[in-house]
Amino acid sequence: MMLFLFLFVATFVALVAQHFIPALPWLHEARVMLMPVVFFFGAISLPAWAMLALAFASGFMWDALNVQILDSNVEISLGWSIILYAALGAIMSGFRPLYQRGHGWEIHCLMSGPLVSVMVLAEYLMITFRRGEFLFPKIVWWRIGGAGLVAMMIAPLIYFILQTIALTFGWVAPRRRKVVQ
Repeated sequence: MMLFLFLFVATFVALVAQHFIPALPWLHEARVMLMPVVFFFGAISLPAWAMLALAFASGFMWDALNVQILDSNVEISLGWSIILYAALGAIMSGFRPLYQRGHGWEIHCLMSGPLVSVMVLAEYLMITFRRGEFLFPKIVWWRIGGAGLVAMMIAPLIYFILQTIALTFGWVAPRRRKVVQ
């Protein structure tokens, strides 16, 4: 329970922190997405009920901050990110048995990038669907892939920080099995 409460606060802090990090000009203005990477750590380390509660909180925080209204038309409505976080968290939670065997950082690092890219792509598709224009210029693909690439690069650091803090709360880390020869 302490790990869940800590990750709830950590997702909020990550959401606030990512808004103070400027877009990366060397990746065509791709954003640094900290909150999804923290959420994916929670999805792989928490049981299903806690992951869904964290998905609800993360999706609600994201929507509350990013609801877009253009000419009295709602482009991104409140609540769609909750479903997106729950679906992507379920994918990451599916790798939990491997995490419990001690393969946590590899899975978290490899899956954070593509799942963050899917999140950015889903957000862009929602906006273009609401506007009725399906344009995919080259810069959009750079921003989608760039956000995933940055997430994959920062995932090991975030994983080791969160894992260390979780251990200080008394959370029992998964252990690798010894190979008997």
